[in-house]
Amino acid sequence: MKTLFTSLLFASVLISCNSSDKSKATSEESTEAATTTEATTTTEATTQTKKQLKSIETDDDLIATALMAAPAESRQNTKVIGYNMAGEFVTLKEGDSEYIVLADDPKKDGFNAACYHKDLEPFMARGRALRAEGKSAKEIFEIREAEVKSGEIEITPGSALHIYYGPNTTFDPETSKVEGAKLRYVIYTPFATSASIGLPETPTAPNHPWIMDPGTHRAHIMISPLVNKVE
Repeated sequence: MKTLFTSLLFASVLISCNSSDKSKATSEESTEAATTTEATTTTEATTQTKKQLKSIETDDDLIATALMAAPAESRQNTKVIGYNMAGEFVTLKEGDSEYIVLADDPKKDGFNAACYHKDLEPFMARGRALRAEGKSAKEIFEIREAEVKSGEIEITPGSALHIYYGPNTTFDPETSKVEGAKLRYVIYTPFATSASIGLPETPTAPNHPWIMDPGTHRAHIMISPLVNKVE
């Protein structure tokens, strides 16, 4: 009788252990499956996000991404100029707003589009013409300095330049945002100095204004983006 009782007790314990092991295995399998599903979902989401980006391949792509440098409310009516995909400097889009946008040069690495007030066009066009003549940056600076001083070229104080830039040339076709691009702002204040407008001549912190090229025709207030801020 004692032997029978012992056998039954052993069998009961064995069944209980097997049941526990099965439950544990089932729990572990469920956790593993959930983890695998989560990882797969994350991978698929990442892949889907990557699939949404495309390279700048057409003139329409150049226009769409360049207009991201302009204020949203003005993009529809803003003129876009720059090099097309064939390498010709043309008007890519007509417009009559107060802005002109210079599109990214598709032949150069990275992305750089600029939006500026139309009053700055003579100054900007002169720079482009001098570069086309093969003039160095120093020569361009000196020539335009003399022309601004003589009144041949005028820079309206307070005229703004918005620069949309980044290392990548892929963008979201739904929003036209370029991957990793940021905005930097320039406000022209010809011949201003730190003493005349009360700004430092070197940046003190990200997103803080400072004056660059003080005392020259190219004096301007710089506002650079926060280091980790992506537009």
